[in-house]
Amino acid sequence: MSALVLILASIIIFVIAYATYGAWLAKKWGVDPTIKTPAHEINDGVDYVPTHPGILLGHHFASIAGAGPINGPIQAAIFGWVPVYLWIMIGCIFFGAPHDMGSLFVSIRNRGKSIGEVIKDTMGNTGKKLFAIFAWLTLLLVIAAFANIVATTFANTPQAATSSILFMILAILFGYAVYRRGLDIKVGTIIGVILLFLSIWLGTVFPLELSVNTWIVILAIYIWIASTAPVWILLQPRDYLNSYLLYAMIAGAVLGIILYNPRIQLDAVTAFAITSASGATQYLFPMLFVTVACGAISGFHSLVASGTSSKQLDNEKDVRLIGYGSMLIEGALAVIAMITAAYLSQSEFLPKLSEIGPTNVFAEGVGTFMTKFGIPFHIGKTFVALAVSAFALTTLDTATRLARFIFQEYFEDPEKEQQSPLTNMYVSTTITVALSCLLAVAGWSKIWPIFGSANQLLAALALMAVALWLKKSKKSFSMLTIPMVFMLIVTLTALGFLIKANFIGTNYIMVIFPVLLFILAIVLAVQGYRILFTRDESKIAEK
Repeated sequence: MSALVLILASIIIFVIAYATYGAWLAKKWGVDPTIKTPAHEINDGVDYVPTHPGILLGHHFASIAGAGPINGPIQAAIFGWVPVYLWIMIGCIFFGAPHDMGSLFVSIRNRGKSIGEVIKDTMGNTGKKLFAIFAWLTLLLVIAAFANIVATTFANTPQAATSSILFMILAILFGYAVYRRGLDIKVGTIIGVILLFLSIWLGTVFPLELSVNTWIVILAIYIWIASTAPVWILLQPRDYLNSYLLYAMIAGAVLGIILYNPRIQLDAVTAFAITSASGATQYLFPMLFVTVACGAISGFHSLVASGTSSKQLDNEKDVRLIGYGSMLIEGALAVIAMITAAYLSQSEFLPKLSEIGPTNVFAEGVGTFMTKFGIPFHIGKTFVALAVSAFALTTLDTATRLARFIFQEYFEDPEKEQQSPLTNMYVSTTITVALSCLLAVAGWSKIWPIFGSANQLLAALALMAVALWLKKSKKSFSMLTIPMVFMLIVTLTALGFLIKANFIGTNYIMVIFPVLLFILAIVLAVQGYRILFTRDESKIAEK
């Protein structure tokens, strides 16, 4: 089969889904362009800032993309390309995009508060506290992992380090020029993108060589600043300009696939159970749906949507573009990633995945496709690798800001005039960064295997929170019922396998964490079910 057919069909289907199902969701939920958004209502110049939809799309897309939609589909391709492709398409359209759009929408209708605060309004303060603890700890793990990943990348590829620092300086200049000097966004974007690619070239000329631990310290300082500085001066413009790296990478990959027209050689379906060289067995259900992750649905997206993006949305009509549209673009990226694995034969793919990892499989694949329009392989591969590392840094600074929001909300008490010092953004950021960096140097990899299940549990709980709010608001929520129930089943099954595997391996620390998550999921799911499927509307209002 031709990969050209796959990518073009996917793009067409995604466009149709955006125009039909996305529009239908906006109508059913009552998206209203005349309602003032929190960005205008609060507009504190730090977190709440009305933002041009094009800039916010870049920020949101760069924040949710990261390396997830690239690594996940490639790793899941061990089960064959057909189940991966079907889950990307079905998952994006009916699971991930409604999840992201719903999280953004309900946050906007709740003064830009996080999903945890939405849960408080429907399930009470206990539900909020449980969700907030879970989300904050998950973000600590994300920050620790990506701090280590980015630091290692910078140490091994000093060219990327120089370019990334130049990106930050460029972002500050862009933010100042647009928001304080009134520079036209189109003009600023053209100049910014040109300077962005100049920064890449300068990185190759002046590589900055430092150790991994030194980079972790530097990154800790950077994410502290990025989390507390006004969103318009660094985080937002950096993500926006960086998104053009990803857009260029996607465009180059699509053009390369069209010209190269690779044939799909990977087995369509391999087996339901795959046993690795270490003897561990992975089952298509639930591991396919956990592994593809951001390529179809990701709980992390709900935190981004209700954390930073909802505080910057200029008009409610843009909910569909930012929430639903960004997820579909990410789905297209996931299909491209799958193709870089599927154009290899089974005998080529498995050894390569084991030897160089999914990111390099992707970089080599896209680099190979781009040779068809004159880009040398080594330049194409380096560009793709740099783009992926840039988005790992984007995930890092966005996750830090989100963790700060959740930490502050946890200790906020609207009934008290004098708030706890822990609600101070500098205090909450310091605690978050310090603990994350401690975890980064003290063994985050030991508990990283639990992240996939935790992330999808987060998605299930976010879907439940959105559904509960829609019911309370007397809006239609039935379109979220199947995704919510399915993701809960996937998560509980995956946690069950994880508990069993670690218990047999006598890794009791890794038994405790999944057990706690399993209990958390059951408690919140039972409470949510009682509220969601009761006919007594007062039960929600009483919470």
